[in-house]
Amino acid sequence: MSYDPTLINSNVPHSARIWNYWLGGKDCYEVDRQVGDQIRAANPGIIEIARAQRHFLVRAVSHLVDEAGIRQFLDVGTGLPTADNTHEVAQRLAPDARIVYVDHDPIVLTHAEALLTSTPEGATGYIDADLRDPDAILEQAAKTLDLTRPVALMLLGITAHITDDSVYAIVGRLVDALPSGSYLVLCDDTEVLDPRRMREMIEQWNEASDNPRVNRSPEELARFFDGLELLEPGLVSVSRWRPEPSGDRLPAEVDDFGGVARKR
Repeated sequence: MSYDPTLINSNVPHSARIWNYWLGGKDCYEVDRQVGDQIRAANPGIIEIARAQRHFLVRAVSHLVDEAGIRQFLDVGTGLPTADNTHEVAQRLAPDARIVYVDHDPIVLTHAEALLTSTPEGATGYIDADLRDPDAILEQAAKTLDLTRPVALMLLGITAHITDDSVYAIVGRLVDALPSGSYLVLCDDTEVLDPRRMREMIEQWNEASDNPRVNRSPEELARFFDGLELLEPGLVSVSRWRPEPSGDRLPAEVDDFGGVARKR
């Protein structure tokens, strides 16, 4: 697939490039750095949230490959490629793993085309689709994934971009289409630890960015896992989902909660 670079406007801040900037990436413009710094000034914890969410992805994918035997991943709303993308983590452990990334953004698609490459044994695909159209996602994903075999559905930081309750039916449609033994990996921002700063961050993000967001409570996030079997330790701050051993102390919590659940 090929995308027209003229679709990328370097004068308008963009959510994927801002997130890339927070993660230490270079695929951003001055306007993205300016807005990213403004949001970070309102909520300094956003950098830790971004990093904790990426580390959660690594631990969750590693567990699913090593312990659950998952070899197929559907990563919706992946954002700009950075370090330790889903296919890199999965294929380091299982070279035959198959991964499909989903996004509908020309910026992300352009970068993904150049950077998301597979091992010879596995497969890495990229499809142009919106989370709001789950049937299109499933139809295109089936060209790379065998949807009769277990799949891990990855929704990290993406459900917040659908700001009303229609998001539950959308996620439910994707989960319902996957067979028994599949998994849902999901996380998003909350207002548990620092409500004022998290609300200010959302306000600044929505004023400056092109893709509105909403914070949800842990109880609202838990609804995504209804009918599924949550793995221990349940729905928690992503920094505390099976963290790497570090003495007797747990990592500091961040205002981003998530979990991993199995479809029976």
